[in-house]
Formats: sequence, C-alpha cells, structure tokens
Amino acid sequence: MKLNLVPARTGILWVKLGMRTFFKQPLALAGLFFMFMAVMTVASQLPYIGLAIAMTLLPAATLGLMAATREASNGRFPMPTMLLSGFRAGHLKARAMLILGGLYATGFLAAMAVSWLVDGGDFARVYLGGATPTREMMLDPAFQGAMWVFIGLHMPLSLLFWHAPALVYWHDVPPLKGLFFSLVACLRNFWAYAIFGVMWLAVLVLVVIAVTTIAALLGNGSVAAELLFPALLLVATMFFSSLYFTFRDTFEPPPETAP
Repeated sequence: MKLNLVPARTGILWVKLGMRTFFKQPLALAGLFFMFMAVMTVASQLPYIGLAIAMTLLPAATLGLMAATREASNGRFPMPTMLLSGFRAGHLKARAMLILGGLYATGFLAAMAVSWLVDGGDFARVYLGGATPTREMMLDPAFQGAMWVFIGLHMPLSLLFWHAPALVYWHDVPPLKGLFFSLVACLRNFWAYAIFGVMWLAVLVLVVIAVTTIAALLGNGSVAAELLFPALLLVATMFFSSLYFTFRDTFEPPPETAP
C-alpha cells in the first residue's frame, strides 16, 4: 500500500468523477443511497441504542457505497448487496468493520456529549432531528458555541475515518492503522481535500439557488419545498460516489480481482 501525493486540482477532478459516475448508473446509485439513508434512519429510531447502532453501521455502509461506485465506474451494475460488502468478505473483515463502527460511534457520541455540555442539548436535539430550530435558538451564543464545538471535534473524527473502511476492506489494514493512515493521507493532501470540500459546498449552494429561483419564477413557494429535498439527496449521492475516487487516487487502487 502506497500513499500518493496529489496536486490540489485533483480535488476538482474527484467532484467531476463523482458526478460522471453517478450519471452512468443514476437509478442504481440513487437507489442504494436511499437504502443507505433508510437503514440509518430506521436504526437511529430504536429506543436508547438506536443512534449508537446507526453510527456503528456508518463506516461499513459508506464502504458499501464506495464499492458500488467502483462497480459503476467499471461499467457494471451495482447490486443492492453492495451495501453489505464490508460484512460479506469474511469474518475477519466483518469484525474489523464492526471495530471501526464502534470506534466511530464512540467518537461521535463523545463529540455530541461535549456539545450538550455547552448549551444543554439544544444543538444536539436539532442536529439529531428531535427539535425544530427557531430563529432565537439559532442566534443564541450557547447554541452557536455548541455547534462549533461539535464541528471542531467531528472534523478530525471524519479525517480519521475518511479512508479507514476502504483500507481495511481493500488493503487488509488493521482498523487502528487504517485510522492513522487515513488521517495522514488527508493531511498530506490537504489542499486537494480542501478544494474537494469547497467544490461540493459550491455545488450545494448552486442547487439551492437554482431550486429557489425556479420556484420564484413559477410564483409558487411550495415548489421549492417539494424540489429541494430530492435535489439535495441527489447531490449527497454524487458526493458519496466521489469518495471512492479520493481513495483510489490517494492510495494504490484496489486490484481488479478484489471484491
């Protein structure tokens, strides 16, 4: 396994590849992403332990979407079973995926708990969908402080897990080493990942502007509400499709014989 250093402009290429691959198999990839969201939502609704279970499944589910993107980029139709790729490659890899999931769930819940201490849980309830934000709440310094605390803690967590599931799955790297290599890869290629993030943010803003503009031209505000959610889900699907290419170009690509 070799770490590649890529130029900053590669971040733009990753965004393009994610979009291009999505349009090769739009129904399949969108369907898999909706299944992914449904599983996460249902799991999170379980009393007491739902959020922990959902977060534990997240690394393996993300790996499944990356595997599906790989299939689509190679001209093959990704089947729904691709979402279970991390658990279908033998008990050792399944165990490693569960270890990664447990570590991610622990980190996520710890970050959320710290934010809870800042504002008494207002941000956590809004973030987890248990409360509707109000203007007064959003302007509350405690709420804003909790939000930035969570973002500050979740950012390094995201970098640790960015490539870890793929390294475990395709390169047989132990979970803890996968976390370390993932963080190093993201930091060594900082500008490429920064541009990647900025580009996706720009795409998100453009989609919101386009949808609201269409609604304004039609003189029907409800159109924006009806179109915005599915449009954002499609953007999210393209984003997850682009994650495979960040891994493929940062490390040695998986061999064709790999699952």
